Amino acid sequence: MTTEVNKGPMLGQRHVQTFLLFLSIVVNYIAKFNAGVAVVAMTNAETTNPNFPEYNWNEMERSFILSSFFWGYILTQFLGGWLCRHYGARWTMFVSTFGSAMLVLLVPFFVPWGGWQAYCAIRGCMGLFQGLLFPCLHAHLANWCPATERNRLGALANMGLDCGTLLAMYVSGQVAASSLGWPGIFYISCGVGVVWCVAWLIFGADTPRQSKLISKAELNYIESSIIDASSKQEEIKASHEIPVPWKAILTSLPFWALFLVRCTQSWGYSTLQAEIPAYMNGVLLLEMKSNALFSALPYLASWIMALIYLILSDILLTRGTLTITGIRKTFSSLASWLPAISLIGLSFLDSNQKTLAIVLMTVSVGINAGSTIGSCLNTIDLSPNHAGILMGIVNTGANAVPILTPLLVGMIVKNQHDRVQWQWVFIISAIVFFFGNLFYIIFGRMVNQPWNAADFLDHQKQPLSQEEGRAAKVKSKALEAHNAAVTRST
Repeated sequence: MTTEVNKGPMLGQRHVQTFLLFLSIVVNYIAKFNAGVAVVAMTNAETTNPNFPEYNWNEMERSFILSSFFWGYILTQFLGGWLCRHYGARWTMFVSTFGSAMLVLLVPFFVPWGGWQAYCAIRGCMGLFQGLLFPCLHAHLANWCPATERNRLGALANMGLDCGTLLAMYVSGQVAASSLGWPGIFYISCGVGVVWCVAWLIFGADTPRQSKLISKAELNYIESSIIDASSKQEEIKASHEIPVPWKAILTSLPFWALFLVRCTQSWGYSTLQAEIPAYMNGVLLLEMKSNALFSALPYLASWIMALIYLILSDILLTRGTLTITGIRKTFSSLASWLPAISLIGLSFLDSNQKTLAIVLMTVSVGINAGSTIGSCLNTIDLSPNHAGILMGIVNTGANAVPILTPLLVGMIVKNQHDRVQWQWVFIISAIVFFFGNLFYIIFGRMVNQPWNAADFLDHQKQPLSQEEGRAAKVKSKALEAHNAAVTRST
């Protein structure tokens, strides 16, 4: 007689939580990346709606605006992990999204008064709030995803990266060219953020046990899949007192392989994300509506490819064709090395080859969608117990990079219409893509690390205690011998 395996309901609260996480990324990315289009619209009103103010910002000032978000973003990654551990993902993610939504609303009111410096300050503060998001998101996934569904649900939630960027590019361009003008970009960004916050407060829950809507069958399924059989692990988890093994994490080569590949992915992706509208306007000579459509096209391809990667990984895992290690490293290689080749090709094209340039750009960003399954979810592979902390560290490094890339573009590209200057930008990104992934292939691991165990630090202390015990015995015997010698001499 075979034991029936509890697979839980086909659709349940774990899927509701995943969908809410997907939407949280979408609304935050709309607020985060609308600047790429907004800056073009605000400095070139003729291509959008001339009834709104136009600003004479040079390339370096525009680069500061694009990078300023990340000045604040990298400062709150660790704080996000800490707040999530102490107050839960529900309230931390609410504060993160609501704060960002309120700040983006300020742009149309403060920029006419404070210029590009005011825009930088607002985006820097937005970054402070949004920096709390991703550490919570990965910790929330670790709490809600059964082990067998972790890859699938994690990838579905992270598809919000592509959907959010797509909407930020396309909708922002359409709105800027409409009667709302460029201020409408910020009103809409605020509105969708507030709507998500209301839905999150109603349906969000930190753990399956805290959800009022979950069925008993689904609760048992999730908890039996996630909780370790060890009674000590269960006890420590229940009390939320799992200590962080900082030394073990910071000396772990698999962790640093993940850190490096996420930083190099961020370099290539952020270069395209922030600079596509400027490149299309300056080199390919596209006006705003066409610019918005073609700027969004790569992210539509990325969204579709993310779904294809997800289905493909499920098939490969289910049939046993590849292990999770094989899938992660294969998808990461596709997501890094093929875009590297496309970027080099793109760097040699100009306005006479618009179609080919758009195709290469679309291919580059679309194939890069494999990085979510390839490396982004590796935090949960390495340590479900410390996924939020790992994501805080990794995201700090990965989002320090987008501070540098727009500034590098500002230093290299002095004339937006000069294709040769853009060529250097794309070639540097291709080189970074290649070497970061090579390190990940060699040193990356996709299994729980020893320091994931809740009692890891206890085991580390035991050998030390034994050494101390042996030292005490030796000292005691030496003292006894000394006392005996003294006694005999007297």
